[in-house]
Amino acid sequence: MTLRALHTLRTLIVDDEPLARRKLRRFLASERDVSIVGECADGEEAVKRILEGGVDLVLLDIAMPGLTGLEVIERVGPKGMPAVVFVTAYDEFAVKAFDDEAVDYVLKPFDRERLARAVQRVRRRTDDGTAEIAGRLAALLAHGRGRASYPDRLLVRSSGAGVFVEVADVDWIEAQANYVALHVGKETHLIRETLGAIEERLDPERFVRIRRTAIVNLARVKALKPWTKDEHVVVLKDGTRLAVGPSFRARLEGNG
Repeated sequence: MTLRALHTLRTLIVDDEPLARRKLRRFLASERDVSIVGECADGEEAVKRILEGGVDLVLLDIAMPGLTGLEVIERVGPKGMPAVVFVTAYDEFAVKAFDDEAVDYVLKPFDRERLARAVQRVRRRTDDGTAEIAGRLAALLAHGRGRASYPDRLLVRSSGAGVFVEVADVDWIEAQANYVALHVGKETHLIRETLGAIEERLDPERFVRIRRTAIVNLARVKALKPWTKDEHVVVLKDGTRLAVGPSFRARLEGNG
């Protein structure tokens, strides 16, 4: 589909946070040539709606339960995607990749002015057509699949501001519903992301899943001890004890 400069941008909002969707809708109300054609709370729903057609622009959250924003693009295919402005609360890789591939993003917590600039850039690319849009998205996916390095820092929110946490300082990571808790010494930081998604972003030589809901930094592990006849625990250097799932014990021992 080709964007049309003299026509309304039919816009789909995709974010699993109701407050974020309402904020985007409110900010876009002042854009005269933007028409919101729908909202989706997860990636699966977004894929279905995009494939139905009639969408010129997608405001797409990156970190969602189930399919992430990048996985939505993979499922639809770059050639089938409308223009995309990513809505993201993280991270160094994402921001660098978006900058490198000239794909726009709005970093949470976003404001009206930043969103307006992103929409304006979409308007300026109206003449690029679908081939140019598909090329940018395909390059972004290739960038993500081909990266060999892992982030040294993770962006977390603290008192409304973005704060970077050194990955090496993380003791262990715990799943909490649609969030993960980074345990860093006596501090705990929440990131809106699934445990599986953050596991893919971490070096598997340094971080190992020890049960369905927990990942441990191997550098922080002091010992692996039996707890009951069939159960074990890892003991961290600070004395923290974490249960090890039976199916994950081999992975931990293999990295010992």
